[in-house]
Amino acid sequence: MNLTLRIWRQSGPQDKGRMVTYPVDDVSPDMSFLEMLDVLNERLILSGEEPVAFDHDCREGICGMCGLMINGDAHGPQRGTTACQLHMRQFKDGETIDIEPWRARAFPVIKDLVVNRNAFDKIIAAGGYITAPTGSAPEAHAAPVAKANADAAFESAACIGCGACVAACPNGSGMLFTAAKVTQLSLLPQGQPERYTRVIGMVDAHDEAGFGGCTNAGECTAVCPKGIPLNTIGRLNRDYLTATAKRGDTPGS
Repeated sequence: MNLTLRIWRQSGPQDKGRMVTYPVDDVSPDMSFLEMLDVLNERLILSGEEPVAFDHDCREGICGMCGLMINGDAHGPQRGTTACQLHMRQFKDGETIDIEPWRARAFPVIKDLVVNRNAFDKIIAAGGYITAPTGSAPEAHAAPVAKANADAAFESAACIGCGACVAACPNGSGMLFTAAKVTQLSLLPQGQPERYTRVIGMVDAHDEAGFGGCTNAGECTAVCPKGIPLNTIGRLNRDYLTATAKRGDTPGS
């Protein structure tokens, strides 16, 4: 296939940035999207130009490092797929493809398509852990977990922290990520000791990091490569209301 790529180029955080057009020919439909960018970068390097910077690591849809807006869609047109697992057969010969970084106040651009997602780390540091005694691992069946809770916790734990939910949200909210990290622990016995301090701490860290508020637009779940459902945010909201009631807060305080 012969394609025209319009890629966001930005030399650094202080640069205004711009879209730059690159023709790419002889693209195999069996290439992954990132392999296609590799081919472009090899050609740019050979011609003495600066290659396009983009995040990647495992290229297996597991690590959450890859993050691209492709024709306005987080991770591209194929649902339930990360950019690294997207293949060029999803596009047509002669197509023009726009490639941009995540767009959110909490994710400032570092260079080209690379953004700083340290805000997610701050949310995790605020409560994404459990208190566990030292020593050997406990007996597997010592703490029974209801099947429904185990399934919901596992569903939330599938979150890879890629940030697609933030990029797709019209408010730039990271609430689906925060809810997934809260829920995967709050549904299990091991997560009960910090359950209510955790949800307050992580929501506060979310707001302090510059993420927008959630208005239930649902764009986050539409682009989540792991299919985390919107009711995960509902679980967080219930825990948050319970936590503020236990703390004696008044609504809106």
